[in-house]
Amino acid sequence: MEYHDSETATAVAGRVADFMDEVVIPREREALATGERISTAEIEDLWEQAEERDLFAPQVPEEYGGQGLDFSDMLPSFEQVGRSLIGALAIRANAPQEGNMHTLEMVGTEDQKEEYLRPLVQGEMSSAFAMTEPKQGGGSDPKMLQSTAVKDGDEWVINAHKWWTSDGLDADFYLVMARTDLDAHPYEGTSIILVPREADGVEVVRNIPHVGGHGITEREGGHAEVKFDNVRVPLENTIGEENEGFRIAQMRLGGGRLTHCMRYSGMAQRSLEIAKAYLQEREAFGTKLEDKQALRHRIADAETRLHAARCMVRHAARELDRSDARIEVAMSKMFTANVTQDTIDLALQCCGGNGIGKDLPIAHFYENVRAFRIVDGADEVHRRSIARWAFDDVDETEIENALQFDEDLRIDALDE
Repeated sequence: MEYHDSETATAVAGRVADFMDEVVIPREREALATGERISTAEIEDLWEQAEERDLFAPQVPEEYGGQGLDFSDMLPSFEQVGRSLIGALAIRANAPQEGNMHTLEMVGTEDQKEEYLRPLVQGEMSSAFAMTEPKQGGGSDPKMLQSTAVKDGDEWVINAHKWWTSDGLDADFYLVMARTDLDAHPYEGTSIILVPREADGVEVVRNIPHVGGHGITEREGGHAEVKFDNVRVPLENTIGEENEGFRIAQMRLGGGRLTHCMRYSGMAQRSLEIAKAYLQEREAFGTKLEDKQALRHRIADAETRLHAARCMVRHAARELDRSDARIEVAMSKMFTANVTQDTIDLALQCCGGNGIGKDLPIAHFYENVRAFRIVDGADEVHRRSIARWAFDDVDETEIENALQFDEDLRIDALDE
């Protein structure tokens, strides 16, 4: 399918696809077949190969060790890496590292970029974004944020309780969202503060047991519960402007939602490719499964909806270059999350016992994709935003000829 991506985007995505097909997916298949986990040393070797192919960290400026691609130019590559369980990791474009790199690059000081961004890009450090809190803290309604950071001289004193902190188990530092002006609305009085792992008072409580929590690598970043008990860090650890945390988070999340959409589209597309190959080989009730009309129609529907999702994401990406594209991103994220879940579910069903087994990657994809309807904004949150926009400027003249009950015959008129 032709999407008229730029020459740069097409060329890079082609090289990423080759890397996936020639190196990454074969290693993934081997790991699935043997049950042997892919080592950290192997991941680092993949990084070296990605650098040799000019594919490493496509989202990061060249001066910090990345490829320096524009957002629209790198987006198709994220679909290609999504085809493999280790694809994004193999080119250092995996969440949340990719989003944290983008945040530091956007609003970090030069000192912060040198001390944290450069080693983060090179894989010498790991990071986590600590925003979500247990009930009744901030989650789908971020205004409920309970974490605080109070100034004491030239330091912040942070008290926070976070969970679902992706890669939080192994993080060298955290980007912590905390209220810094309790008299202001949370959207106007929240900051992002960088907290090193070794700071006194940082406690990584546990990894949250979760659907899709079993990967094929030694790497166990997890989704951690983390407490910050009177943690002190210098004021210069503020990321961006003080009290601008929500604005910065929205800048981070807008692009992050779209890159997630493309990664999950890649998962869904590969799941379909596996399912189609299986349907061509598997016989039942006298014919190949590929000849069953009901399955053919469902595959056709899945391909159509995936195409629609890709178009939506590309449109939102173009709008994101000009505005915050809040509604376009919300629509893309909510639609793609459901399309990819349905598609991977269909692929699993088509493969039967081989679908629920883990010799193939579909079962892993199936576990992973369900979370996408919750992370980066639950479906209901995005629908709420879309509905608010939809009813924002309704033209009441459109129903001026709709028949109304005769006022003289209304109950209250008869009572008179």
